[in-house]
Amino acid sequence: MPVPRYASADAWPLLSAGFRPFFLAAGLWAAFAMVLWILMLRGTVDLPTAFSPVVWHFHELLFGFVTAAIAGFLLTAIPNWTGRLPLQGWPLGGLVLLWIAGRAAIAFSAVLGPGLAAAVDLSFLIVFAAVVAREILAGRNWRNLPVLAALAVLIAANAMIHAGAFGHYEWEDAGKRLAIAVVVMLITLIGGRIIPSFTANWLRRRKADEMPAPFDRFDLAAMLIGLAALLIWVASGLNAVSGAGLLIASGAHALRLARWRGAATREEPLLWILHIGYAWLPLGLALLGLAAWRPELATIAIHALTVGAMGTMILAVMTRASLGHSKRELTAGRGTLICYLLVLVAALARLAAPFADGSYAAALDLAGGAWIAAFLLFAALYLPLYIRR
Repeated sequence: MPVPRYASADAWPLLSAGFRPFFLAAGLWAAFAMVLWILMLRGTVDLPTAFSPVVWHFHELLFGFVTAAIAGFLLTAIPNWTGRLPLQGWPLGGLVLLWIAGRAAIAFSAVLGPGLAAAVDLSFLIVFAAVVAREILAGRNWRNLPVLAALAVLIAANAMIHAGAFGHYEWEDAGKRLAIAVVVMLITLIGGRIIPSFTANWLRRRKADEMPAPFDRFDLAAMLIGLAALLIWVASGLNAVSGAGLLIASGAHALRLARWRGAATREEPLLWILHIGYAWLPLGLALLGLAAWRPELATIAIHALTVGAMGTMILAVMTRASLGHSKRELTAGRGTLICYLLVLVAALARLAAPFADGSYAAALDLAGGAWIAAFLLFAALYLPLYIRR
């Protein structure tokens, strides 16, 4: 079903479709939040936040950067799913302002008070979930109810992290695990739809004989195994049971990815980056599973899932969706390719840092610098698409 016509041709271009302001916000905040994090580590900046620096860093990349990207994707995809008009104009602008208010509230939560900061921050996800619910219910699009359920769980995870500002640190830790689990499941759900579909379309145009495997019971089983393993990890942390489950889930998703013919897309960066982004999932799940016996791998595993899987997949989806919905050719230019390479350098350097011995700080600087450069370059390259009709 094609995207419906815009309600008004007079809307300010930046607010004419959800992907425009939210993808731009995601790119800019990914870079700026990382700059702040590096300055906080060096003692140059001391934000008046009620969160510890590490929790602030986690929260603002998960509930700042990632949720902005999710909002941009869903607000652009939902009209395709439901056949209804997209959110645009000042209602869309108001949603963006709620997201911005959340970032400010978290940064100054020690001044505002943790209760008010939590209320302001949570308001964005609550209103956004209400918008998604209205569209899915009005369009009777029951197939995508899992997306709405994921948003509801994200709200709960965010609230649990805010509980840490009141001294409930066990809730904070569980909320961090829950947030990672939800985004990982969204990648398995949405990535499992778009990666084989986009790959198949590209291969058909090249008259390839073999296509990616269509969604079937194996995909469903892999997703259910992953869901079960992540739920055990969220509920109990790392132990022998959750570790074994995560290793099994890793194998299931590695096999799932192998069915999508990623090697055949090596000529088009816009496609192979999606396959590489998904490949971080089984790697991260395997490392997390092994961390049940080797605790030193836990931080590496978390960064494989966040910097690797989330960062790479989000950048891949934002670039492709921006080109497609701006009626540009679906191929990655040199600048976009550089963005992809930079985010991969950031992920690899962050995973290698604990093994760098005396070069640990240099590896962290490389990871942070590559991440900042990737998303600043993305914002600079795609800004003209977002502010023009």
